[in-house]
Amino acid sequence: MKDKIERPTLESWLDNVREYAEDGHVADYIPALSSRDPHQLAVSIHYLDGECVQAGNTDSCFTLQSISKVISLALALIDNGEEYVFARVGMEPSGDPFHSIYRLEQHRPSKPLNPMINAGALAVSNMIRGENANEKVGRLLSFIHDMTDDHSIGVNEEVANSEFESAFLNRSLLYYLKQHDVVSGDIEETLDVYTKQCSIDVNVKQLSRIGALFANEGRDLHSNRQIIPKHFARICKTFMVTCGMYDASGSFAIKVGLPAKSGVAGGVMASLNGFGGIAVYGPALDEKGNSVVGLKLLEILSNRYDLSIF
Repeated sequence: MKDKIERPTLESWLDNVREYAEDGHVADYIPALSSRDPHQLAVSIHYLDGECVQAGNTDSCFTLQSISKVISLALALIDNGEEYVFARVGMEPSGDPFHSIYRLEQHRPSKPLNPMINAGALAVSNMIRGENANEKVGRLLSFIHDMTDDHSIGVNEEVANSEFESAFLNRSLLYYLKQHDVVSGDIEETLDVYTKQCSIDVNVKQLSRIGALFANEGRDLHSNRQIIPKHFARICKTFMVTCGMYDASGSFAIKVGLPAKSGVAGGVMASLNGFGGIAVYGPALDEKGNSVVGLKLLEILSNRYDLSIF
C-alpha cells in the first residue's frame, strides 16, 4: 500500500491551493448553485483500512451532480446486466462538452457515446428499475446508503427543483433518445429521476467513502460485503479514467492519472485500488466544468505521493 497522507500534511496542501479558487467561476446555469461560496474548500481521504483524514470545511454539503453518473451506472448494471446497458450506451470517450447533442446526430445507431456525458447518463437513469420516479430515486438513495453506511444522505429539493425547471437541453436530449428507441417511458419522469440523482447532498467524508468502496473492488470497507460486483466496479472505474473529467479527461489522466469523476457543484471523487477514495470540494470551476482547486490538489497529491495508475 502507498504511504498514507496525514491530516496536518493534507491541511497544508489544501492551504497551498486555496488561491486557485480565484481562477474559476461557480456554476450559474443552475440557479440554485450560483450562490455557492468559491472559498468553501474541503478534502477527505478514506483509506481501505477504514481510517479517514479530512481538512477544510468538511461539514459543507454539496450535490453530487455528474459524480452521480458513476453510481447510477453501477446500479443500472446490477439491475440489467452489461449486455443490456451497453446495447443502449456506448463505451467510447468523447471530446465534446458533456451536454452536447452533436454526436447523437453523427452516429447510427444514435446511442450516446458513453455513460458519463449527459445523454448517456439520462439513458442510464432510464434503466434503473422502479414503478415510478420516486421508487427509482429511493432505490438509488438506498444504494448510496449501503455504500456509505450513512442513512442521513438525501436529495436537496431546492437544487432538484431548480435543475428540473431549467433542464431544457436535457429534455431535448431525452426526446431525441426516445425518438431513436434508446429510452422508454415518460420523459418528465426520467428527467425527474435524473435531476434528483444529481441533487443528492453529500460531504467530502461520505464521498471519499464511496470512492474507497470502488477502490475496494465494490466491497464494503468494514463488513467486506460485496455491494457492487467486482466486474461492474471495474467498468465504472474505467469510465472514470476515460470519461470522468468531461472533455479534459485526457489531460487529467496525464497530469493526475487517477480514476476520477467531477460534478459542476464542485466535487471530485477519485478512486485508487490498494489505497482508497479521495474527495475534494471546491465550487469554482474551470471552462470544462471541473473544480479548479480539486484538479490542482489532486495533481499535487498524485505527483507528490506517486498515486498515478500509469
